[in-house]
Amino acid sequence: MMKICWREISSQRNSWANLYAACEREGYILERVSGPEMDVTLYSLNSIVGPGYLDEIRHADCITIAGGPHATARWKNLVRIADYVVTGEGEHTVPRLLKSIESGDPVPPGVATEKTCTPVDHTVYLDGNPCFSTYKGYIEISRGCPFRCAYCQTPRIFGNSIRHRSIRSIIALAESFSQIRFLSPNTLAYGTDGIHPDPDKILRLLSELSGTYPDKEIYLGTFPGEIRPEFVNEESVALVTGYCSNRRLHIGAQSGSDRLLKRIHRGHTLSQVWDAVDCCTDAGITPVIDIIVGFPDETDDEMVETAGLCREVSRIGYVHAHRFIPLPGTPLEGSLSRDLIPEVHTVFGSLALSGRLTGSWNDPEIRFFSKIPK
Repeated sequence: MMKICWREISSQRNSWANLYAACEREGYILERVSGPEMDVTLYSLNSIVGPGYLDEIRHADCITIAGGPHATARWKNLVRIADYVVTGEGEHTVPRLLKSIESGDPVPPGVATEKTCTPVDHTVYLDGNPCFSTYKGYIEISRGCPFRCAYCQTPRIFGNSIRHRSIRSIIALAESFSQIRFLSPNTLAYGTDGIHPDPDKILRLLSELSGTYPDKEIYLGTFPGEIRPEFVNEESVALVTGYCSNRRLHIGAQSGSDRLLKRIHRGHTLSQVWDAVDCCTDAGITPVIDIIVGFPDETDDEMVETAGLCREVSRIGYVHAHRFIPLPGTPLEGSLSRDLIPEVHTVFGSLALSGRLTGSWNDPEIRFFSKIPK
């Protein structure tokens, strides 16, 4: 039987856990390696560290399969380098591809080569695909996003219809953890269409989890599952304080300017950000807001507004800042991050020194677990 290897990339550890489980179910056991090895080596590439592995893939003395966000967005470039490129979700496509390589049959849908590219023919049903088996990953409770933020790859890869894992499946996965944490594009949207909040869905999830595992800690609305501000209200925050161990909520604000929020199609207003912050503080929860700076058309005044939001929130909570990155496959692909004005550097530097601001507003690679290989 073919030896199937997984190129270890620390920023892709959750993908490793997910694909290991998917391949294991079909009889393929992935071996972690630090470089390409015979017979087949799989790569999961994000758009930050991924380009640093292209030379390695190009010169690999084995069959190479590339997948992940970067491969999905740039498959036309990747087919010149890798033998096969998996576009989109890989849980079914990767095992099917491995079988076709063994048998010599045509490649399955969802795989691109220099000669062919057939669109994917399915959507992954989360209940039928555990997030992990031997190697632990996050408990993914939802996938897809109905919003189309101009900087984000998520809806372009996983679609605009949000899918949810059943509570029964979540409970089964949670057995492996002493602390239960969730992966989702918007954790408080669990069970909904992703647009209209429904706290009853969260109540059922949390009550059944806590009833099944009364001694386990539950964390909701923290990394790796932040929340959108319009989903934060008195009822949802009360569920967090009543059932969860976390006393912080991570809220995706993204900008302090309503004009910029509208241009990037964020789908919420600054007022809704402040409403979410107020709901948190009223309930004794510490708000942590995520923001992005350096959008290509961001004006000086808009940067000042974002810096002002960060300064005010830091009086009662924390800020996590990111530098804008023009991700492939998004409407802002090909644009450049603009320089930050001195006032933003001053505010961010001061807040960082005080411990109120973290993140990568200067070096975007910092937010990943590994640097691009030399």
